[in-house]
Amino acid sequence: MTRRQRRCHWDAPRSIGNWQPAKIYVILFFMKNSFHPYAATTILVWALAFPLTKLALESFSPFSLGFLRYAAASVALLALCLITRMPLPKMRDLPWFALAGLTGFFLYMVAFNTGMLRGVTSATSSVIIAGVPVITAGLATLFFRERLRGIQWFAIVVEFMGVLILALYGAVFTTNIGTLWLILSALLVSCYNLLQRRLTRTYSALQVTAYSVFAGTILLAIFAPGAARELPAAPLSAMVYVLILGLLSSAVGYIAWAKAFQKAERTSQAANYMFFTPFLAGLLGFLFAGEVPDASTWIGGGVILLGAGLFNWTGRKRNAD
Repeated sequence: MTRRQRRCHWDAPRSIGNWQPAKIYVILFFMKNSFHPYAATTILVWALAFPLTKLALESFSPFSLGFLRYAAASVALLALCLITRMPLPKMRDLPWFALAGLTGFFLYMVAFNTGMLRGVTSATSSVIIAGVPVITAGLATLFFRERLRGIQWFAIVVEFMGVLILALYGAVFTTNIGTLWLILSALLVSCYNLLQRRLTRTYSALQVTAYSVFAGTILLAIFAPGAARELPAAPLSAMVYVLILGLLSSAVGYIAWAKAFQKAERTSQAANYMFFTPFLAGLLGFLFAGEVPDASTWIGGGVILLGAGLFNWTGRKRNAD
């Protein structure tokens, strides 16, 4: 063995031993300080809510299900508050938490369910709700002076086109009074996103989520009598769906969402993940409800991934500059 071969022979193990763990630690450090894992977790559990809600609605009315879902979330969050001895919010911030509960939970659920009950198709609702990242980016530019590059706006358009392919391929886009209710629901979610951004500057993700959900649940309590009448007749499976919706899609999902806004440099970065919801909902619908994805799911999902990659690549290049 030559000297050069011996040097290569011994250098290789040292390279593997010294550099690979270091790279892993660096990746874990940046993942810990990144909004991406939290935003991805949120969108996954929110997408799970679509097929589970469809299954739960076989036993509950829409408004009763809304109350039961957030009542379950409130119980879980209250337990976390007591375990962690979480401090109460400051008096001057109570109106902001009340507004978050009003827009993100009570009014959103009323507007969305009313729109769906007025005969709006699932395709139409998917397209309208997919407009939330666009509305959020526009409002963040207006109120927080957060600027996006032209190519990032182009990436948002590409992602929205992917949603159009996913939702409208072989479907019908309907326009009626229900459409206006859904547009209102998209605006409400966007306002909630901005409130999350503001509150996470002062409070932890758990505090923001817990107090917002508490406020929303108190308002949703007007539907408690109907839920109490329906609950005894519901099968065990429907109750399990409600618990999953409350614990995962609501409690865990909104904590992760608040954490994503806390770590993201701009509001639009986290909100941009909402474009993935229709695509993931289609895949999870196959797993839980047996809804077989068609070509539009894969084509639309691919376009959404392309736009998201462009948006995040541009954001990293902007930070590097």
